[in-house]
Amino acid sequence: MKVIVDTCIWSLALRRNEPSPNGYVAELAELIKDIRAQLIGPVRQELLCGIKSEKQFNLLRKHLRAFEDIEITRQDYELAAEYFNTARKNGIQGSNTDFLICAISKRHKMPVFTTDQDFLHFQSVLPIELYTIRK
Repeated sequence: MKVIVDTCIWSLALRRNEPSPNGYVAELAELIKDIRAQLIGPVRQELLCGIKSEKQFNLLRKHLRAFEDIEITRQDYELAAEYFNTARKNGIQGSNTDFLICAISKRHKMPVFTTDQDFLHFQSVLPIELYTIRK
């Protein structure tokens, strides 16, 4: 099963001078090795934003080019907006990218790998599955 990897996980592995030695980075490495890690364009953009060094930017861009972006459709954007509205009605806030991840996750039947606690709140009102680290 393929897994949508959120910005925070990629960042732990790729945006630090030294990758964090933790279970999340190790699990991402396993997902990559198994060709299961999936990336979407907005997450790619978030990862590349705010990098001060051109050298570091180019290196990160080179690493990320190994991953094709999941195609985002009109239906994904519409479902993301529905999810935003549903969450908001229930007092839950989130970013447009987060709800787009939820919509793509639903359409492709892929769990989301994240450390972002907002997704636990989304899961209480949205039909999404979260990925947990294998033992």
